[in-house]
Amino acid sequence: MTLGEKLAKLRKENNYTQEQLADILGVSRQSVSKWESDLAYPETDKLIKLGELYDCSMDYLLKDQMDTPEPLNPQPQLRLKSLYYEKKSKRTVHGLPLWHINIGLGRTAKGIFAIGLCAKGIVSIGLFSLGVLSLGCLSLGLFALGTVALGIIAAGSVSVGVIAFGAICVGLLAVGALSIGQFSVGALAIGNYLAIGNQARAAIAIGKSEAIGTLFQAAEITEGNRAEIAFLLDEHVPAIFAWLKELVKVFL
Repeated sequence: MTLGEKLAKLRKENNYTQEQLADILGVSRQSVSKWESDLAYPETDKLIKLGELYDCSMDYLLKDQMDTPEPLNPQPQLRLKSLYYEKKSKRTVHGLPLWHINIGLGRTAKGIFAIGLCAKGIVSIGLFSLGVLSLGCLSLGLFALGTVALGIIAAGSVSVGVIAFGAICVGLLAVGALSIGQFSVGALAIGNYLAIGNQARAAIAIGKSEAIGTLFQAAEITEGNRAEIAFLLDEHVPAIFAWLKELVKVFL
């Protein structure tokens, strides 16, 4: 077998496409194609990487009479490439596959729907995810859900967003166990304009156990003080937050 034939055989046995192998080695797909067609030969450093990747000796790669690969390390070991999995749709939208699943260390899934350890897409699911709708341990998106979530609307153990929900949350409107925002609701609520919770601190503070407010404070919202709270919000909340103020007033 020629070097090119061996490289093509090893690549297929290890379930790599020419594009994937090119990305791993930092070369073009055309270079890989030329190697496998015996139109060109890999540089020495690339041969070493190929031997490590396929767990075979240089003797096997370079000697035509050797048709059976000798492992670099005869000891049993977990081979990370066996943990790789990739599949994508043939249909694309503006150059992106409709869906892309790419699971493996150092790999990123990119598609309209993307699933992987790292995922980027309109809808993305992964350990690290980025998308319009993003779900993951660390998620960033227009709508983000995760252990740590950052987004316009974010929900997670720790969340940061315009509207944030979580155990610990920071946002213009924050709702959680510990919430910090312009308007906040939570067990411990700290707000600039309004805070509602067990313990509340803000200009307008409604706290069952403790309420500290510079403009108004009460233990709860009642029919008697609801109109006063709404009036204070109208008087002190700037126009930039008018939409959020109106949203809050709906739930008073």
